[in-house]
Amino acid sequence: MSDASTRLDTSLRDATALDLTPHPGGAPFFRQVLAQASMEARLMLRNGEQLLLAVVIPVLILVGGVTAGEHLDLKLTDPRPLVDIFTPGVIALAVMSTSFTSLAIATGFERRYGVIKRLGASPLPRSGLLLGKILALLAVQLVQIIVIGAVGQALGWTPRAGAIGAFLAVGLGTAAFAALGLLVAGTLRAEATLAAANLIYLLLMAGGAVVLPISAYGSFGDVARWLPSGALGEAMRSAFLDADIAWRDLGVLAVWAVVGTVLTARTFKWE
Repeated sequence: MSDASTRLDTSLRDATALDLTPHPGGAPFFRQVLAQASMEARLMLRNGEQLLLAVVIPVLILVGGVTAGEHLDLKLTDPRPLVDIFTPGVIALAVMSTSFTSLAIATGFERRYGVIKRLGASPLPRSGLLLGKILALLAVQLVQIIVIGAVGQALGWTPRAGAIGAFLAVGLGTAAFAALGLLVAGTLRAEATLAAANLIYLLLMAGGAVVLPISAYGSFGDVARWLPSGALGEAMRSAFLDADIAWRDLGVLAVWAVVGTVLTARTFKWE
């Protein structure tokens, strides 16, 4: 037998000895979540409407509010500069716009076009899908805080940041508004979700004590302090103005997060 034939027989025996049994399976859970979060964040930042809600509107409100307030000599009960009061409120507004409005609209149209249904057939579990959305929200919010903070400092903002208070405010605010956003998106049609999410956003921005402190709303402040927008705004102002932790406002956000999560779990329709 020639050397070539011997090598061929050896190769065939080695190939026969190999375990060629297929081993199907998905990537590790953490890698799946990171891939989903990366995709969600890119889609959010590439969408013109989402970018408008996430960055452009908050920055315009900050610049316009501070400039107009100084020009009109706006007086608040807090004697500190307007930019110091407006900037934490605008950061809170940015968290609300991303966690509630952007998430609700995106999820509503994902339901309409069957995206969530198809993702349900992938190796990514539902918990991974939700965790990926939350990580994407936090990533976008980090960009928002950096941009708004830079604009605020250019206008003269001097924060006294309490890192723990700000972190808790962003985390609980995201949980509360994301639960409410998914509640709206999971029960209404896509077009109704678009209208409802934008309407609620405008109402809370104007009268929800998120940008301006509760004291600026007179007697209505007693109601606004129990809204998720008012609680988030006050918690953010306590962190950035006084380096303090607003436990009562954080508790209000936690209650909204729990209630919203329970209602969403009972009513959310995946298609």
